[in-house]
Amino acid sequence: MPDPSPLNPAQQQAVADARARAARIHAAARVATFNGWTLAIMAGLSLLFAFTSVVALVMAVGLGWIAWNEFRGRARLRAFDPGGAVLLGRNQLALLALIAAYALYSIVKAFVVPIPYLAELEQIAGPVGGLARTLTVAVYAAVLVLTAVVQGLNARYYFARRRLIEEFRAQTPEWVVGLLRRLG
Repeated sequence: MPDPSPLNPAQQQAVADARARAARIHAAARVATFNGWTLAIMAGLSLLFAFTSVVALVMAVGLGWIAWNEFRGRARLRAFDPGGAVLLGRNQLALLALIAAYALYSIVKAFVVPIPYLAELEQIAGPVGGLARTLTVAVYAAVLVLTAVVQGLNARYYFARRRLIEEFRAQTPEWVVGLLRRLG
């Protein structure tokens, strides 16, 4: 029985080779999909508190914008556009900046804004204000460090995909790139 493909064996091999080379690019697109949905959910959850907190509103808008960019970058990766990798890398740095700003705000707030019920708690348990502030600083300092590591590595990962896409485009005939774009 003859092969029903309109492509000759050499063309079929070119498509198979290109798909293999594109695997890491598609993997990055899946990471962007996961990141985008996670950020969108976090934006929605932050929006629930936006009615009572300006900070929650700022976080919801910021996370929503970053989620939107994550989906835009994913689409550009799937189209084998090197700019998509750059957008995603910068987006991770924007997320790092947003979380860092929130953590620093929370640290400053711990020293400026009185802790609710602290006076009553100190009557019962002794001086705990210093401990509460120390714990707040420790938690948000850990958030800063962890975020810097995770978002920094994620940004580096995305920036490295630019080179992969450029190499893929250089090694792949344009008709194969177009075919893979249409196939998704």
